[in-house]
Amino acid sequence: MRFEDFARLHGLIIKTGIVPNRWVATPTEGHPNGSAGRYKFLGDVGWVMDWTAMDKPVMWKSENWSYDKAAMLQTKQSDDADRRKAAAEAAKKANGILQKSTVGSHPYLTRKGFPSESGKIWDVDGSRKLVVPMRCANRLIGCQLINDQGEKKFLYGQQSKGAEFTIGTGGVPIFCEGYATGLSIRAAMKAVNVSYTIHVCFSASNVKFIASSNPRGIVVADFDLNGVGEKAAKDADKPYWLSDTIGEDFNDYHLRVGLFRASQSLKQLLFSNGNSPSS
Repeated sequence: MRFEDFARLHGLIIKTGIVPNRWVATPTEGHPNGSAGRYKFLGDVGWVMDWTAMDKPVMWKSENWSYDKAAMLQTKQSDDADRRKAAAEAAKKANGILQKSTVGSHPYLTRKGFPSESGKIWDVDGSRKLVVPMRCANRLIGCQLINDQGEKKFLYGQQSKGAEFTIGTGGVPIFCEGYATGLSIRAAMKAVNVSYTIHVCFSASNVKFIASSNPRGIVVADFDLNGVGEKAAKDADKPYWLSDTIGEDFNDYHLRVGLFRASQSLKQLLFSNGNSPSS
């Protein structure tokens, strides 16, 4: 199997020719307007990863490839050093972006049902981008940038595993993927008068990682066509909410059925099977 076919099989969209000898960001089938895919091609061996659905890269090798332990170790050490450097640069850039950002409204928030919501806005190259800070253990490690059309991008090289944006500071932990989903969860929890801490995790694999490390809480999953969101919720071993319509997240559901029905649906999960938000 060619490397291009291997990458496509794992959900990566490579629009131009393969760039060798370094990690390259690409769109994925799940996020065609983003850059959640990564690949590195070294000729006879390579790695691919969709970090919204995978915990680690998977390796491809050509029929001519032969294992060289010393060379592989050197490649791994070089990759580790490159990742650490890129992560540090991404964290520094994120800090600079936040310092330059102002607070204001954004078309994305309006389209997602929150016209009065304000966020961090970064004006760059004639575009106003909504900035969602991403932190790991309270340390800024990067950010998600959302343009007027809703296209989402992350800073090159930023750390992803364990990164989150939290909404609220107490009550039941709730884990979800997207920022707009988090805002809809907040509205629903306020409607049923239940305190919360919402963990926006930015990807299904990260929902699984963060939710699994917390003994309490629920997952509000995306109902993906490929089942990735539901599988992450199941793997996290938490009670989980899922829309009755494939392709929807909780924000989509909220906009379709209204706040009352959305909040009651979430409340039903919170208090189901004798559970309560404090358990």
